[in-house]
Amino acid sequence: MLKPLGDRVLIKVSKEEEKTAGGFVLASAAKEKPQTGVVVAVGEGRVLDNGETAPVPVKVGDTVLFEKYAGSEVKYEGTEYMIFAAKDIVAIVE
Repeated sequence: MLKPLGDRVLIKVSKEEEKTAGGFVLASAAKEKPQTGVVVAVGEGRVLDNGETAPVPVKVGDTVLFEKYAGSEVKYEGTEYMIFAAKDIVAIVE
């Protein structure tokens, strides 16, 4: 499995609905980019100027909301993931 470094977080992005409320199928260009996903792996945290490590504020299994155009797409063993810096995660979905 991939292990993020520093304050990075590996997320399996949720699939968005491919139909509108009225039942119309959306073309891929018309779909909104997903903004939620489940945390799969977390780095050890960001090293501060004083040498201490600031922990990442999310844990494996959390469902999170992230910035719309942030992160890097990664494909590993046939599964698509996104890697984000912790600052790009805006909320934990409860």
